[in-house]
Formats: sequence, C-alpha cells, structure tokens
Amino acid sequence: MNSIYVLEKIPAKASGKQDIDVRERILEFGPRALSDRELLIAIIGSGCQGKSVTQIANDILKLIDRGKSDLEIDVMKKLLGIGDAKACAIAAAIELGRRFYSVRDRKISMPHDVYPLISHFADRKQEHFLVVSLNGAHEVNAVRHVSLGLVNKAIIHPREVFADPIVDRACAVIVAHNHPSGNLEPSQEDIEITRRLRDTGDILGIPVLDHLIFCDKTYYSFVEHHLIQPSTGL
Repeated sequence: MNSIYVLEKIPAKASGKQDIDVRERILEFGPRALSDRELLIAIIGSGCQGKSVTQIANDILKLIDRGKSDLEIDVMKKLLGIGDAKACAIAAAIELGRRFYSVRDRKISMPHDVYPLISHFADRKQEHFLVVSLNGAHEVNAVRHVSLGLVNKAIIHPREVFADPIVDRACAVIVAHNHPSGNLEPSQEDIEITRRLRDTGDILGIPVLDHLIFCDKTYYSFVEHHLIQPSTGL
C-alpha cells in the first residue's frame, strides 16, 4: 500500500471487588481490552485506608499523562496509597512494556498506523493534545503528551508542540487530540490550530503531516478529509 504521507528530505475495604473485576476482564478479553486506568488497577491490586484502588490508579494516570517517559518512584511514593511495593510494580511494568513493545521505529505510512499509538487516550474526560515525532523514514521517534485542556478546548502553543521534536532531530510530526464527546468533526479552532502549527513547522523544517481527532472507536484525519494536503518534499 502506498503511503498517504509523502516522505520528506472506592474505600479500601471495598477495593478488592474492583481488582477481581479487572482480573476477570483480562482473563476473558485479554489486557488490550482494558483502559489505562484498569491496567493500573490490575497492577496496584488494592487500595488503602480512605482511598480506593481506582482513586490511586487515577492519581498515577495523571502523573503518566503529564508526560515524562520515566515515571520516578520517589514521585509516585508521595501519593497516598503508594508505597515501595506498588511504586516498584508500576515502574517495572512500564519498563517491561517499553523494552518489548516500544513505539519507537514503527513505520507510519497511513493515518490508521497512528491510531493504535494514541487510542488509549480516548477514554480521558478532557482533551489531550499529542505529538508523534518522526524521523526521515517516517519511523516513530516518540509519542508525547503536549497539553491537557478543558472538555471542549485545548490550549496549544507551537513551542510546546515542537520543543521535543527539535531535540529528536525529527523530520516531521503528526499531531492528534481526543474528543471526549465522541463527535469527531473538527471545530474552527481545531482548523486554526492546525494551520498555525503547519506554518510553524514549515519555518522549522519539521512539517506537520496530519492532525488526527479521535475517540475510542475511530478517528478523523485532516489529510483523508482534504483539510491538509500531503507534503510534497523538503
């Protein structure tokens, strides 16, 4: 298939039931069917006095969403309900996943190649803006969280979007954000943000190849809907 992207030079006492429910879902459907929060519940296992396992998982998820690739154990241990054992289990699970299933070097040729790398953000209740950094062969350098916005508005600045891709020596980027409402039709603001990022990328020599709006079932690609023309080369 030809590439569409042109290459360029609950209280703690009750928390056990939640853990059991999650384990049952893993056994029946496999871990891929679970949300990020449910996977964390499976790892954490139980709550503590005054804090359910779901609340603890939500706190850890907020740390992950804020976006460092290495989730520091000392930072996790500052959260109520996270001691040495839970912090080490979470850190080990993240590192194991990174070693075996890293997104790095995945080839991106079409919008549907991007969706599996970002779709786990679809269950968030607020908009999350993401940037996928690509090398000259359109292989993934990294997928990063850039901004957390309100339910209907994400505050995006080009310097935040391009800061890490510049360090990566990226040759192109793809941006994406979730629509918690499930309505994937781009707003006028989405279109304006895309135009602004495209202009900035052209100046930096790091073109924005596409903008994906996504939910838990599907996505909307600006390229596929002809709101962005595929790049023609550096």
